[in-house]
Amino acid sequence: MNRMTTLVEGDRFKDVMAAVGAPVTIVTAFDGDVPHGTTVTAFSSLSLDPPLADIALSENSALLPKIIRSGRFGVNVLARPQEELARRFARRDVDRFAGADWYADDGLPRLSGCTGWLACDVRQTVESGDHVLIIGAVTAAGRSARTDPLIYMNRTFVTLSSDSATTPASTRTVS
Repeated sequence: MNRMTTLVEGDRFKDVMAAVGAPVTIVTAFDGDVPHGTTVTAFSSLSLDPPLADIALSENSALLPKIIRSGRFGVNVLARPQEELARRFARRDVDRFAGADWYADDGLPRLSGCTGWLACDVRQTVESGDHVLIIGAVTAAGRSARTDPLIYMNRTFVTLSSDSATTPASTRTVS
């Protein structure tokens, strides 16, 4: 039986997905010696053997061609105190790295104070819908001790504390 599939309305899909907590990351890359980055919540671990991680960027992302050209990207997993950094890197009208505490690590821009960090070599890209999925082979990894991760859920920033209770990172809502 051949059945026509009807896709759900975009706003309804966004509303459901808003209830799914996601780690807040800043994905970075160099273009020459200039650092670039953007806030990304579409990030996950993909495989342990070999170690692979994936990110999804809009097909219109300014960072996407820089990652494709360089063949590498960094994933900075943000900590609770880094909400303002997440907001800055989500904007297009600012110098995102101005005032940010960062350094080059394994040939990629790494932000200080993050919960975790991955350096990845692009292994595969998959165009799907209005995004590009980038699968990266993890070449380096680091974790800061005792920092709670920043999570984006229900259109606001939250964090998981060491007692595993979800608490608001702030009272502001992102639209």
